[in-house]
Amino acid sequence: MSSVLVFCHLRWDFVYQRPQHLLSRIARRHEVIFVEEPLQAEGPPRLEVTSPSPGVTVLRPRTAHPEPGFNDEQLALVEPLVRGYLVDHAVDDYIAWFYTPMALPLMAELQPRAVVFDCMDELSSFKGAPRQLRQREAALMKASDLVLTGGPSLYEARRSLHPNVMCLPSAVDAAHFGPGSAAHVTGDFEAARLQGHIPGPRLGFFGVIDERLDVELVAAIADADPQWQVVMVGPVVKIDPAQLPRRANIHWLGQQSYSVLPSLVAGWDVCLLPFAQNEATRFISPTKTLEYMAAEKPVVSTPVRDVVSLYGQVVEVAQDHAAFIEACRRALAESADEGLRRVVRMRGCVARHSWDVAAERVLDAMREVLEPQAARTAEVAVG
Repeated sequence: MSSVLVFCHLRWDFVYQRPQHLLSRIARRHEVIFVEEPLQAEGPPRLEVTSPSPGVTVLRPRTAHPEPGFNDEQLALVEPLVRGYLVDHAVDDYIAWFYTPMALPLMAELQPRAVVFDCMDELSSFKGAPRQLRQREAALMKASDLVLTGGPSLYEARRSLHPNVMCLPSAVDAAHFGPGSAAHVTGDFEAARLQGHIPGPRLGFFGVIDERLDVELVAAIADADPQWQVVMVGPVVKIDPAQLPRRANIHWLGQQSYSVLPSLVAGWDVCLLPFAQNEATRFISPTKTLEYMAAEKPVVSTPVRDVVSLYGQVVEVAQDHAAFIEACRRALAESADEGLRRVVRMRGCVARHSWDVAAERVLDAMREVLEPQAARTAEVAVG
């Protein structure tokens, strides 16, 4: 296997999360070609080609069509662009890897050796999900040789639908987020610019700010104590920014680079997982949980199923707004001995969940899929 051809609904330069972590590690051994959703632009259809990471090439289609995403009108324009790129660069030995089922029709004119579906979220439950998504996901499940799931909840929901489903919870780059990491060398100055003027205690969150966030809970945390400073880091998507709570002690810092996040978190007293309890969060497995723990900060979460099942012995889980606020109070009042015991538990948990190990598991699973195919090909050739 020389290449991995990826179709993704997320952009490589968006929030640095599961796709970038896994694929940047796979790219150490195999070329990764990452196809993003198209963007509108004047002129004939074309590809913007960039190389944001060693071994990774990003293809960003540009078309004059206004509809967003991998919808049917866009697919007719994107397919020849991708096929042309593969021909021009002599890419004829590859696996097709999907993050979005909406891109599945692009495979009609391709000949991958195998198909991987990394089901990292229940996309059909997200706001604005295309109406064809469920049907197209069912087709992708049938076409796939290997299905990965972003956590145990999705695994339980998918395991009976395919013979080769692997539970692959999100992991962590502990060296990046750990206290005293090299990231602080480059991130401390920018973090000081962003939040140095904000007094403590700081209660922080980083991630995508969308319909999965409990904005009423964020407001309740800020209202619980005017001395608490709630720091919210991340891009606002699919919701109206005007609907976000505005308080003197809530600070919306926008999207920040992955390199700055460790320095921001280092300046927080409590890390927050203030997720709403709705269809969009039913199957989520937040990557940031382990990243908070790698930074050795107290973590308070709403009862997200995967957070409870994977990290419930380490993270404070609160069933309602009042309990969440009380958990924040306990975290801020934590004694030195309590903090040491918590850090020991967190270090043990972080040590068991490495992106390097996760990538190796995926590579092993891909080899198991490809080796029988190679053996059958050899038999035919000999015959």
